Amino acid sequence: PDVTRVRIDKSISVIPALAFRGRPITELDCHIGVKKVEEFAFDGCPSLRLLVMPGVKEIKRRAFWKCGALTDVECGKLEIIEGFAFHSCFSLRSIDMPSIKTVEELAFDFCRELTSVKFGRELESIRDRAFLGCRSLERIILPLKDGMISDNAFQGCGNLKHVDLVQGE
Repeated sequence: PDVTRVRIDKSISVIPALAFRGRPITELDCHIGVKKVEEFAFDGCPSLRLLVMPGVKEIKRRAFWKCGALTDVECGKLEIIEGFAFHSCFSLRSIDMPSIKTVEELAFDFCRELTSVKFGRELESIRDRAFLGCRSLERIILPLKDGMISDNAFQGCGNLKHVDLVQGE
């Protein structure tokens, strides 16, 4: 039978590339000791709905590429999201990442149901087209820092109505 729920033990600090690619898992729960998710680790997991990764600091390129059912992501210590990490996660609705520092190019492109984004004071950069085609995005909360947002970071986000700026560090 196919495994649908995965719990990553404290003995593992890195989820390797291609580890669960295309598998029918629905939930991922990582121990706080897991620090990194490598490229394509969960690429094309069509049923993945919930990510609980309290200790993860870095998500590599295309780690959750086309996880179309993904609705909830809990990453309290996440600092770096590489390009295409959440590409075409159509069902993702909101993001709250208080420790994020860098959101690389096309990290959340075509997350069509994404309505709100909240980043903490640590944020240093949002790269080019990071939220390309997030047509439902209405609100973003981020720190006010000079030169932090690249050109076209929110290209195709025609419903963006509220940008709440908080004091940066």
